[in-house]
Amino acid sequence: MDSFSIKGGVPLHGEVTISGSKNAALPILAATLLTDEPCVLRRVPDLSDTRFMVQILKSLGASATFENGTVTVHAKKITGFADYDLVRKMRGSICIAGPLLGRLRKARISLPGGCIIGARPINLHLKGFQALGAKIKIDGGYVDAVAKKLIGAVTFLGGRAGSTVLGTANVMMAATLADGVTVIESAACEPEVVDLANFLIAMGAQISGAGSPTITITGVAKLHGAEHEVIPDRIEAITFAAAAAATNGEITIKGARPDHFRAVIDKLNEANVLVERSGANLVVKRKGKLKSVDVTTMPYSGFPTDAQAQLMSLLTLAPGISIITERIFESRFMHVSELTRLGADIEIEGPSAIVKGGKPLSGAPVMASDLRASAALIIAGLAATGTTQVNRIYHLDRGYEQMDVKLKQLGARIQRVEE
Repeated sequence: MDSFSIKGGVPLHGEVTISGSKNAALPILAATLLTDEPCVLRRVPDLSDTRFMVQILKSLGASATFENGTVTVHAKKITGFADYDLVRKMRGSICIAGPLLGRLRKARISLPGGCIIGARPINLHLKGFQALGAKIKIDGGYVDAVAKKLIGAVTFLGGRAGSTVLGTANVMMAATLADGVTVIESAACEPEVVDLANFLIAMGAQISGAGSPTITITGVAKLHGAEHEVIPDRIEAITFAAAAAATNGEITIKGARPDHFRAVIDKLNEANVLVERSGANLVVKRKGKLKSVDVTTMPYSGFPTDAQAQLMSLLTLAPGISIITERIFESRFMHVSELTRLGADIEIEGPSAIVKGGKPLSGAPVMASDLRASAALIIAGLAATGTTQVNRIYHLDRGYEQMDVKLKQLGARIQRVEE
């Protein structure tokens, strides 16, 4: 497994361009299964997850090419069976269920894998499919969804940790080809859901309310091919902002959408980190000494769980006590033990991490447990003295496009060690 070797203590300076959003690209790639006409998607990040999704589309019978950030898919004839060996590798693959059910009225999909960050059941996806008239059977690690006919319905997709993003996407995609009107209550409001809705509308779907808790879909008989550009990755932008602040550097972030992460910008400002517009770009730098802040993760438009680990790395450097409370996933503090290996002083109390910041970090070998934990350890390594070895970076390659290359361009002393 590859690792990163980081010689820390160098402030980041320069410009970085944000890639397309992985979390938007995956359901949009899946949505190409809804039509038998060609679709062209631009600004698709070249990641192991997006590559896996293209493989899944091909395994279902679609033709697909992926070159220079552009994916062209033609799903003229497809099957409703998704292979276990592909689907098990990534949780996002579950979003092919909605398009298959919508177009073929049947889907057989292996239960998906992904990062181990806590329970992420698909019961709300299945609840939405059942509301549309599908019969669901789970057997031998597979989900079978079959419907003679899909009928529009009202369905509530709120869960104990808030709305389900992929569940909203799945039901919305299936409903585009259902008879009548479907209303999704307690729908996820994330920008990635809006981006998917915009692509579906470009394909001829009738959707209103995306970005609000109530989405209305009026089914159509057929969808056609379309072209679409994926939104920039807000979590990547947040990660680079945290890295700049942690190293006491100053960077210009190009291509980001600050309206997609206002809650994070607010917390960075509170921590004495300046994030300001410069034309179409964002400039990030410290305003002075870092300050401790309290953070609670919430569904959009609150502070995202996907940015919690990165901010924690930054707050280990802020004098005082910061309290980070995780309300979305119960196992998303696995990076804490690795941060303490670098000298961080963090204690876990129930759903909260108590960060006693202000102590210097020093390099050490650490192990990444999931995608965002990988980013957090890299940020800490960039700020630490000495050398930090971040192992198991295959997690990172799932969600960040050429992160080591981009960091080098900002002056970081980081090397990929291939094994």
